[in-house]
Amino acid sequence: MHTNLITPEGFKKLQTELDYLWREYRPEITQKVAWAASLGDRSDNADYKENKRLLRQIDSRIRFLGKRIEQLTIVTPSPQQAGKVFFGAWVTIENEQEEVKRFKIVGPDEIYQRGGLEQRKDYISIDSPMARALLKQEIDDEALVKTPSGLVRWYINNIEYDY
Repeated sequence: MHTNLITPEGFKKLQTELDYLWREYRPEITQKVAWAASLGDRSDNADYKENKRLLRQIDSRIRFLGKRIEQLTIVTPSPQQAGKVFFGAWVTIENEQEEVKRFKIVGPDEIYQRGGLEQRKDYISIDSPMARALLKQEIDDEALVKTPSGLVRWYINNIEYDY
């Protein structure tokens, strides 16, 4: 089960994608299907088959986004969170091997880009073990993160928010 939290930026991206699919991409593909259908025999018509497949994918994504957007709760960071790790924080951490990572803690709907095909390297889901270990921690605190190879200790170097 995914957390139903999202940042204002993430919510805007989902709404923009839904709007684009519904108002631009779907009508364009619908026109191509109608044109290909007008050519006659659909059984050997590759344009018709391919664009119908695309239309099914678009409709599926539109249905998913419409339902998902209704379930989400937008969380806007507030200045009272300063100094502690909460949803929407940019966190810089370092381990004992001096490996440094910086990422933003976001909702599960935000960690992918380019239509859900590629995971962002600078975002982690609030549902991840790393995010769970960091929540409510402060600068200079250490967090123990459960990994497949055991517990890993991370030190919090910085916490920032986009206000």
